[in-house]
Amino acid sequence: MLARNRFIVVLVVGMLLAVLSFSLQYLHLIPTNPVAEQGSHGKSRKRVNPVLHTEPPIPDPIRDTHQYCNYPNITEHGWEGHSPADYRLLSVQVMIRHGDRYPLYSIPKTKRPAIDCTLSDKRRPSHPLLASFVNHMALGGRGHWDASLGSLPRLPNHSSCEMGELTQTGAVQHLKNGDHLRQAYIKRHNLLTDDWSPRQLWVETTGKSRTLQSGLAFLFGFLPRFDWSRLTVRQQWSTLFCGSSCDCPARNRYLDQEQRRQYRQRIADAELERTYVAMAKTLGVATKTLRAANPVDALLCHFCHNLPFPCSSTRTTTSTPPEGACLTQQHFAVIRRQQKDDELERREEGIYRRYAVLAAHPYLSRTAARMERIAKDSQTRRGREEAVFALASAHDVTMAPLLSALGLEGAGFPRFAARLIFELWNSPDVKDNGKNERMKRGKGLDNMFIRVLYNGEDLTFDTAFCRDHSRSIAQPLCPLGKFLSFVRRDMFNIVNATSYHQACHQTVL
Repeated sequence: MLARNRFIVVLVVGMLLAVLSFSLQYLHLIPTNPVAEQGSHGKSRKRVNPVLHTEPPIPDPIRDTHQYCNYPNITEHGWEGHSPADYRLLSVQVMIRHGDRYPLYSIPKTKRPAIDCTLSDKRRPSHPLLASFVNHMALGGRGHWDASLGSLPRLPNHSSCEMGELTQTGAVQHLKNGDHLRQAYIKRHNLLTDDWSPRQLWVETTGKSRTLQSGLAFLFGFLPRFDWSRLTVRQQWSTLFCGSSCDCPARNRYLDQEQRRQYRQRIADAELERTYVAMAKTLGVATKTLRAANPVDALLCHFCHNLPFPCSSTRTTTSTPPEGACLTQQHFAVIRRQQKDDELERREEGIYRRYAVLAAHPYLSRTAARMERIAKDSQTRRGREEAVFALASAHDVTMAPLLSALGLEGAGFPRFAARLIFELWNSPDVKDNGKNERMKRGKGLDNMFIRVLYNGEDLTFDTAFCRDHSRSIAQPLCPLGKFLSFVRRDMFNIVNATSYHQACHQTVL
């Protein structure tokens, strides 16, 4: 009898557990086959966004600033040079932002941050190529330079940094960038060989020492053999890299509108205003004087170099200032929070995007034209007449509108030593199963594809020109034709125009 009762109890419990397990699976509270689900995600090339059941994390201005600093002691990773099997890399166009620099502005009544801007492989951060880089730059007279570039120093060279000067951190950042892309494009795809020709390389920079030096550090890390006699560096007179197409009245009017929007956003931020008042009181200066000095620029330098935030040099003569005489991380966090808020509002308002389309078009147009010529040359089997590798060493005010024009506003403000890359790929021919012969995929540029990468992340299918393109196993990349159509016509839809000239010279409301 006792054994029978135990059997009945076990049977009832087993039935209850079975019902409970079925219910959980039916309600999707547990996965029915987690291994199979993970496997299916691995086979798909499409990005799978997780379903969030909680509020998104609150933006952290301090964490974001660490990313902006781009510390060179972090191992570099990226998807540059990766493609489906048998695809051939034809060319790479790169834009970089200069590396870490000394501030452009000083905060009134504070000591400037003490940073040594000479280069030494005995001081951190360092790089295995740093010593040889310094030695090679001494031979720069053998290179070819445009305009006033020849008079600029090829290395940062002040023991006490000058305003806007590239730091050792900035040089190391780009030695790393160049070395990383050398592994991706030279080692893996043989884009350039040791005997590369001068016509295979195009280099341009603005007339600032920090962009020139960043470009040289990048090239020293990238080229299979750095040879001054084969190197020509060209100057872009505008930070927009607009060449002969800089005349654009509408672009300037959109910029004026955007700057007025930024001003309204700042003065409406009560916490920011209280912070500026407190900072000015701490330093013993007028609030408007502090604002004009753009304190965030100097504070970023202190933060990225792990230096104490500045203190008033007039409040005390002792080595330890009294409580409240120094700026704090709390002050800095409020300013950075406001900047992130401004980025969100900027995207919502849309004025900056209109400015960005007109600001970025000349550079995009030259990039598109170069890629199209290379694509056509490869089909006719002619020798390479175009530069298969192009480098533009630029500024945040160059790269930010370029990202926005491409529809990549969510990528964030360009960090130090940011890199934006356009890759041109040729797809393999297909086999005719009947004749077992190689045949072209199509006519024209049908077998030419583009990838867009930002700081190593493949954002091609986040761009405005390829966001709606349906990927397939047979065509996993974005057709070059979509990029060409975007640059030559579609990008002007946002300003109700069909060409750059029309968009630049129409009335802005």
